[in-house]
Amino acid sequence: MNFDKELDARGLNCPLPILRAKKALGELQSGQVLKIVATDPGAVKDFQAFSKQTGNELLSHAEANKEYTFLMKKK
Repeated sequence: MNFDKELDARGLNCPLPILRAKKALGELQSGQVLKIVATDPGAVKDFQAFSKQTGNELLSHAEANKEYTFLMKKK
């Protein structure tokens, strides 16, 4: 899937991936997509909650080799 910006949050623990994603989303236009790569297993629940709280759509999340990839669309 295409994305407009990529955020590397590998090696960061909660809440840093969310805080960095919030900042990165602030730099995007409505409808643009942010790709986030994280290594914190807690990020899966964190991004699901963040999506519900902010209204930004969590398009997908996947795990491979202990890395979590999220695609989030700005509201």
